[in-house]
Amino acid sequence: MVLGYCQDVPYSHTTFPNIVGHRSRQDLEMGAEYLLLSVIHGLLNGECTPDIRLLGCSVLAPRCQDNKIMKPCRSSCEMVKKSCIHAFEAIQMAWPYFLDCDRFFVGNEEGCYDPLSELRDKQEVAFANISDGGHFTVIQFTYHTNSQMRSILKKTAAKCQHISKTYSIGRSLEGKDLLAIEFSSNPGQHDLCEYEVHYRYKKLGVMEPEIKLIGNMHGNEVLGRQLLIYLTQYLCSEYLLGNERIQTLINTTRIHILPSMNPDGYDIAAAEVADRNDPENIYQEVNILLSESVCLSVCRLTDHSKLPAPESVLRNRPHPGLSRISIFPTSASSMPSAIFAGHEYNGWTSGRGNAQNLDLNRNFPDLTSIFYNRRRFRHFRSDHIPIPDSYWLNKVIAPETYAVMKWIRSYPFVISASLHGGELVISYPFDFSRHPHDERMYSPTPDEQIFRQLARTYADAHATMSNNDTERCGASFANKGGITNGAQWYSFAGGMSDFNYLHSNCYEITVELGCDKFPSEVELYPEWLRNKEALLSFMEFVHRGIKGIVKDEHGNGIKGATISVRGIRHDITTAEDGDYWRLLNPGVHIVTAAASGYSKATKRINLPRNIQVGRVDFVLKKVPREPSLDYFNIPELDNYERFDPFNQFEQHSQRELGENGEERTEKPWWWAYFSQLGISAPTWLLRNY
Repeated sequence: MVLGYCQDVPYSHTTFPNIVGHRSRQDLEMGAEYLLLSVIHGLLNGECTPDIRLLGCSVLAPRCQDNKIMKPCRSSCEMVKKSCIHAFEAIQMAWPYFLDCDRFFVGNEEGCYDPLSELRDKQEVAFANISDGGHFTVIQFTYHTNSQMRSILKKTAAKCQHISKTYSIGRSLEGKDLLAIEFSSNPGQHDLCEYEVHYRYKKLGVMEPEIKLIGNMHGNEVLGRQLLIYLTQYLCSEYLLGNERIQTLINTTRIHILPSMNPDGYDIAAAEVADRNDPENIYQEVNILLSESVCLSVCRLTDHSKLPAPESVLRNRPHPGLSRISIFPTSASSMPSAIFAGHEYNGWTSGRGNAQNLDLNRNFPDLTSIFYNRRRFRHFRSDHIPIPDSYWLNKVIAPETYAVMKWIRSYPFVISASLHGGELVISYPFDFSRHPHDERMYSPTPDEQIFRQLARTYADAHATMSNNDTERCGASFANKGGITNGAQWYSFAGGMSDFNYLHSNCYEITVELGCDKFPSEVELYPEWLRNKEALLSFMEFVHRGIKGIVKDEHGNGIKGATISVRGIRHDITTAEDGDYWRLLNPGVHIVTAAASGYSKATKRINLPRNIQVGRVDFVLKKVPREPSLDYFNIPELDNYERFDPFNQFEQHSQRELGENGEERTEKPWWWAYFSQLGISAPTWLLRNY
């Protein structure tokens, strides 16, 4: 066997023509099929190799015995396809035609052989002392391009399809999907408590609050993007490993994660960082298998000859307590767009704005000014303030902003965190000063105490953020414990956090992760360790306060009913089925539920410190409406449902369709591997071709 990528097959002789018709070794080596085997490890980031490569070799360089070709077993092909098809889908690649299990593989009755038998034997020996049934995920603590990020999210959703799914909230200006992933006991559904979910023979009462995490709003602030990518892999892996904390979190919470709100800006920033580095440099990807309770260290090797072959690293299921580090050298030609940046540049690169050079965190409707101007009105509500028509007419609105606004309006989010960089602090609303000429004025919301507690939760769980001795990045947060009111730090209008609070039920904080906006890759793993507990604690915070359902006398949920708390002039509203979640600190509260055309209902509740969340339901009776006194009869509120009233931005949420009705897309990123080598273009790798 003289084929370089098939030298480790479990036989020594092959013959031509092969099963797919290549007439000679030279013919095979010039074909796209063999080229695919040579790059598949890199395309799939090491997943499903060497399985895919060995399976392909069994067809392209088939086993020759007694001067006859022996075909591989169909069962081997079906097993590999079942476990690896998601990896191809994640990079938008079709399953290779020469791995068609029905066409080129045969059944046991026809005298087939298993091309993966020796590989399995070696793996079984290597893991003989390791308990069976474990799961793990390889986290690559490197920067990921947009295509790699998409691949990871798709693969994670496929691996944990019973608790996760991906979906797009829209597109960037340059057409990139704003891809989100959700984790839930029932992905794709907003769950109420009217039924129970079975998990490992346990019954769990479900009433899932919804939360969101957003990264990379500013394209050159990249650490948050990476942390959220790692978080998605961690949640999936730890759930499968049986981590009770993660299982409880996912079984009782609907978690939405958008790693990159500004993929176009990221490309600009990453390209600038890459240009500043020597293109001949070689770096090593540090792959660390997830583990709890085992301390991992990061190694770097300069003598590549001492490194094991990538495929020699075991990839089967280790024991939950086992950790391994594998380091692979990568050539400059295949390195991601973003590599070693760090303090030398401090991340102050181009790409803060989107492709229009718009700052997305100044691009939302300024509802805070409306709140300040009308807060003294007796019947003015400080929640669900409509978007004024002037915003749609007079402002250049980024498609990314439009997509996130629509996202916020589509889900009943309770809390949110937007991950940024440039400081080490948690900022909470309001971000716009109550006095327009004072740029550093303390400007609290009616929910100041809740916001402070929400911010404290992240800062205190972070490794260093709440320590007043921690070195900051220029701003003075002495004696603040790592949190600050946004407007007191610096004031700006049109921010996303203020919009969340004033237009929806969502309480959003801004997490500034550190001085470096684009830290070096060697810092990514330490930053994950600093922020992992903080991210988990923040998500768990949503289970505080009260929750319940507002119904009519017939047991039907009432959508849009308000939940008011005496002393806090900010209401939240019920979701589609009358369910609600209201963040509250422990203590005695007077809570009122009201809806147009119904009588009000008020309850006095005592929320003890030892109870995370209390259940408070309301039943409202139908009564004749009194227009002159109706709290809801405010002309301005009728405009709340007016979103994009002039239909200027709907094109950003529509897909371009080809003649066959399928979505028309550009060639995927990996197409360059094949199109520039002068070989026959492998259109069979394109989906929907």
